[in-house]
Amino acid sequence: MLEEYTVEESQSGMRLDKFLTEIYPDQTRSFLQKLVKSGEIKVNGKPVIKAGFVVEGGDQVSASIPTPQAVEIEAENIPLDILYEDADVLIVNKPKGMVVHPSAGHYSGTLVNAIMYHCADSLSGINGEIRPGIVHRIDMDTTGALIICKNDAAHVDIAEQIKEHTVTRRYRGIVCGVVKEDEGTIEGAIGRHPTQRKKMAINEKNGKPAITHYKVLQRFAKYTYMEFRLETGRTHQIRVHMASIGHPLLGDELYGNPKNLAMKGLQGQTLHAMVIGFVHPTTHEYMEFEAPLPEYFQNLLKKLPKQ
Repeated sequence: MLEEYTVEESQSGMRLDKFLTEIYPDQTRSFLQKLVKSGEIKVNGKPVIKAGFVVEGGDQVSASIPTPQAVEIEAENIPLDILYEDADVLIVNKPKGMVVHPSAGHYSGTLVNAIMYHCADSLSGINGEIRPGIVHRIDMDTTGALIICKNDAAHVDIAEQIKEHTVTRRYRGIVCGVVKEDEGTIEGAIGRHPTQRKKMAINEKNGKPAITHYKVLQRFAKYTYMEFRLETGRTHQIRVHMASIGHPLLGDELYGNPKNLAMKGLQGQTLHAMVIGFVHPTTHEYMEFEAPLPEYFQNLLKKLPKQ
């Protein structure tokens, strides 16, 4: 349904996406930005697709927010490792090999299938029919803590915290080679690889800003056990950044050296989302949760040759 709004003088000079968040507080800014870019939002009768468009007092803004589609993905009774749960959020420790949400080739056995069974009708619907409750994700072979939103208000709140980079995200990983610096920061915009569609790459021209802070926890003869703190959350961020400085994650089939894939116990990259922290959307108190290192990861650390 098309709705029309008049920009007040007090809102003059406001970015269009900010104006829309005031009209539709139950929608995420990223979702509204997508509507703008797709030409779904009109100002004075004309579609606006410019990302930073500014409205002026008296402008007529026309918008039509799509009605959320009913979820058609099948709920499956898959056990969940639950770190915390209340009426607004569910914190789970995702196992290795589990895809977060359904996609081509993965329509069952995903985290979404599992949480739909566990939460029944209590999941946010903002991200559409195949990603209910999903406000962020980690790769299939990355383990660890994930936030699931059980209603739209919680989803909007957590999504804004992620956008503002205020969510605490600390990872543990094993990288190839011996990292010399005890601590450091990698800055490099990440975008789609120009020729290989499955890969991301450092792309200063078309990528989005990305910052990864790292700290060495233990050095081995040929590997380094590290902690990573994400300031941003781009696709494959840690994997791309570490590969860019010559230290790809051990077991990473996409960005790593094939010679390092034969080690027993490997199944994709050795990366674990250990700590997640955020301000609770209802109580407004800061909460932090830790997902213990999986057994396979602990066993690798025990058997890696020391220096």
